[in-house]
Amino acid sequence: MKTPAGGQLSLWKPSRRWSGPGLIVVVLAFAIVFPQQIAQDNIWNLFFLMSLGITMGQSWNMLGGFAGQTSLGHAGFFGIGALVTRTLWLHGTPFILALVVGGVATATFAMIIGAPTFRLRGAYFAIGTLAVAEVLRITVAQNRPFISTMPGDMIASYSLPARYWVALALAVVTTGAAYLLLRSRWSLGILGVREDEEAAQASGVHVLRHKLLALALSALFMGLAGGVFAFKQISYYPEAPFLPTFTFEAMMIAYIGGVGTVAGPVIGGAFFVFVRERLAANLTDVHQVIFGVLFILVVLIFPGGLLEIWERLRRLATRRQQGGPRASGPSPEEEGL
Repeated sequence: MKTPAGGQLSLWKPSRRWSGPGLIVVVLAFAIVFPQQIAQDNIWNLFFLMSLGITMGQSWNMLGGFAGQTSLGHAGFFGIGALVTRTLWLHGTPFILALVVGGVATATFAMIIGAPTFRLRGAYFAIGTLAVAEVLRITVAQNRPFISTMPGDMIASYSLPARYWVALALAVVTTGAAYLLLRSRWSLGILGVREDEEAAQASGVHVLRHKLLALALSALFMGLAGGVFAFKQISYYPEAPFLPTFTFEAMMIAYIGGVGTVAGPVIGGAFFVFVRERLAANLTDVHQVIFGVLFILVVLIFPGGLLEIWERLRRLATRRQQGGPRASGPSPEEEGL
């Protein structure tokens, strides 16, 4: 089974098996320790955005990276999760319950639109998902035109660190779900659909069923991300989470880190948010242009994302240790991490 980069997926060598998970563990340990050592609101906020970005990138990657279905409508899932969670929470439902209901509602909506949408292929599918998200955004803007604001007692007890721990926990759960999905009996079918739908169907894979599974999981976690976003924001317009920006950010995170891998969105989420925030703070007028150029360069020079840089450095170090060239090993895409 090949990845978008053309390598074998999920065929690990024992000496490399834990390199991807090990990298994730290091990132997680840093995410737990560093914010507590600094204990500043700007650091808590930065790490919250990183955690949210990781969840968004992983959710898009489940559909776009694993199943090969390029969606431009994930902002619709993000917005539904935010809208349902926020509405229930502000009306007295415990936040965790409201968050779960928001995620399930998003996955249910995705399943409803999934069957007709998957009749489209390639660019038509991408445009179709974008159209669905835009219809949702316009509908919410027309019917919920006023700012949603937390009541005074919630604002008085507002805690940014508490929001961060929720976001970090969700990022861990989403990454774990992506890892388990690639290790499940469904993985070969999903990856087969990505490579060649006709060949997968001819070999006995139920194409629509595997697509719907990837879509449901992707929508579930994107909806949960939207719910955590709604939990953090003191006030915002209800249509804001439906903006296409959230779709493109999720895509960029996956591609920058390494699309079709588990570790890719983790690295991509941290890198994307950090660079974006630094550029926005120091180069306000042109930061979007500069970031766009950086994104294009990363994709062109390293098609496998930032994980490809890690793999190249590891190969170089191995060759130097062995005193000569060696047979090429699996890339990050090959490891599925």
